[in-house]
Amino acid sequence: MNHDRIHAREPSHHVDRWSVGTVESIDQRDGHCVVSVRTEAGDIVEITVTLAVRDLFVDRLDTGPEGSPVGETVWYRVRGGPSGD
Repeated sequence: MNHDRIHAREPSHHVDRWSVGTVESIDQRDGHCVVSVRTEAGDIVEITVTLAVRDLFVDRLDTGPEGSPVGETVWYRVRGGPSGD
């Protein structure tokens, strides 16, 4: 399976290849993590990453005492998207 990419902090490399959005939900499906992200245009994009990547980017978010990543800003790249990944 090809996985997408997601960051908790604004990337410093190839900035033009990343999109920004807000986490709507995080689920687990078929052994992978699926992050629903609301784009700046208001659409919902599903980002599929490994559980290890989920742990890494969620740990880097400033989620406050509630610990929920919902509502947090993330940067993402969809595999096979317009960036040609």
